[in-house]
Amino acid sequence: MTQDAHRTTHFGYEDIPEDEKAGRVHGVFSSVASKYDVMNDAMSMGIHRVWKDAMMDWLAPRPDQRLLDVAGGTGDIAFRFLDRAPGATATVLDLTESMLEAGRGRAEAEARAEALDWVVGDAMALPFNDGTFDAYTISFGIRNVTRIHDALTEAYRVLRPGGRLMVLEFSQLPNPLLQKAYDLYSFNVIPRMGQAIAGDRDSYQYLVESIRRFPDQDRFAGMIVDAGFGNVKYRNLSFGIAALHSGWKL
Repeated sequence: MTQDAHRTTHFGYEDIPEDEKAGRVHGVFSSVASKYDVMNDAMSMGIHRVWKDAMMDWLAPRPDQRLLDVAGGTGDIAFRFLDRAPGATATVLDLTESMLEAGRGRAEAEARAEALDWVVGDAMALPFNDGTFDAYTISFGIRNVTRIHDALTEAYRVLRPGGRLMVLEFSQLPNPLLQKAYDLYSFNVIPRMGQAIAGDRDSYQYLVESIRRFPDQDRFAGMIVDAGFGNVKYRNLSFGIAALHSGWKL
């Protein structure tokens, strides 16, 4: 039995052996890949697009930069980055091949084919050399990683000195009444949407639960600092439903 089998982590509200989580997450995203973008629009009423644009505004892509977008299967972040940075390139890495296939099938991907690379890989063991990228982004993916510290350490490793990490993730509302209202919506509406649109209630039940298990803004900022990053800051989006975290490899 491996060492990981003795360690536990969470899969939504369920505690499971660490070595099972990647397979379960892979199953979730394989199941929802074909409807992933439609569900994002439905769940957030399109607001996820505003959040992703805010991510690019803060990142401020520059010409000729190299981006690594982790858990970026359908390409939303990579497309936005390339639109703002002439001569830049983007590598989209995802654990799930079917998510990458959904991204490659989009018209936006065909129009940017020469600047895009699609790679199946694990955020905790990136298949790239040290100091390869100018920017590392991960959007709504870090909470699905088995060991978040390992993923952040890998992000630090593959960034060049002066490179930047940016994380967009669901977070916690600082107002208890707003959090309660959001929880009522999340747990009662989103799984039903998942069943109606993607034919998969269980996967969206997991995704809602995984948000509640993710560290709040300050705790996650501390994890980024622990991985070696400097000048770590965050910004709340939509009152804290989501948050942007930024850090630099100084």
